[in-house]
Amino acid sequence: MSTNSIPVVRGNGTRNHGRKVAVIGSGSWGTTFAKVLTDAGCDVTIWARRTEVAHEIQVARRNTQYLPSINLPKGLNATSDLAVVLRGAQLVFLAVPSQTLRQNLLDLEPYLDRRSVLVSLVKGVEKTTTMRMSEVIADTLDLPPERIGSVSGPNIALEIAKEQPTGAVASCADLSVAQEIATAASAPYFRTYVSTDVVGTELGGVLKNLIALAIGIVDGVGYGENTKAAIITRGLAEMTEFAVASGADPVTMSGLAGLGDLIATCQSPLSRNNTAGRLIGQGYSQEETREQMQQVAEGITSVPPVLELARERGIVMPIVEQVQMVLSGTMAPANLGPHLATEDDVPRPEQRPDTPQEGRWRRLVNRMKGSAA
Repeated sequence: MSTNSIPVVRGNGTRNHGRKVAVIGSGSWGTTFAKVLTDAGCDVTIWARRTEVAHEIQVARRNTQYLPSINLPKGLNATSDLAVVLRGAQLVFLAVPSQTLRQNLLDLEPYLDRRSVLVSLVKGVEKTTTMRMSEVIADTLDLPPERIGSVSGPNIALEIAKEQPTGAVASCADLSVAQEIATAASAPYFRTYVSTDVVGTELGGVLKNLIALAIGIVDGVGYGENTKAAIITRGLAEMTEFAVASGADPVTMSGLAGLGDLIATCQSPLSRNNTAGRLIGQGYSQEETREQMQQVAEGITSVPPVLELARERGIVMPIVEQVQMVLSGTMAPANLGPHLATEDDVPRPEQRPDTPQEGRWRRLVNRMKGSAA
């Protein structure tokens, strides 16, 4: 029986009574997820790097920088002391930028309970190693697979903080651990499913950011719904081919962690990657985009390592390649589009994930790069 779509009965105060959990990171998603866990009945402490943020959450029940107007639950505790936040924590949810995760793991290692399960909420790839976040956790802390999990899905933070109903997937190589994670993270407005496909769950969260950047770019240029629908559809094909070549179950890409997250991230103005792409499509530089957003768009940092991994696996991702060319300045934003995913004017079938056409796609990308030069 597939474990990609197994629902979990919603958590409640009784089921989660006494379950101590920690959230590392107090940005919009970390704070929102801490609220979900608290509303699910867990004993939650969130760690903020800055003392003033921890104090505002603890005392005022607000995080005005990232979740303006949202009242946080009274049961949520906050601190800037790692020793305090990790003391007795059975589950440790990680919500820090992908490129700082390794250092954060090293910082928390001295205080980590040897039985704790670490759960990534991070949707990115480490640039220097091309590792997924679960791989970074295993590499840094030498943990076995049954102590590493991931949660992903259509998770626009502000909407969830407003208790608008949605769902997510909790994954771990050990199904019973995935069930524990899902139970802890099942609030009345937040439905959690379980999976043992950690690779697919993580890659869905990573790859959809790259397609959302493309959607934002063409939106910034002024293109309409046809262009965006075509990019989403062809983007899902690229995501699935990459994920399957990486060892993921293709079913995961059609679920919440794949298609669900892709739709939400591509269409929502609250999406950081969509917003970043839109600013770039309007002519802003990457530096200007960062200054305007004051938040990390994981997709921008994930493009190079994903393309590196794709080349190693013999996969060409035309839309992601175009995003990289726009980011590097070798393609004008107005030239990005799904029409460039065909090599010539000869009508061809849609590419199937199980029938790679590496030679044709490679010639296409080389032709695009030659034209740009």
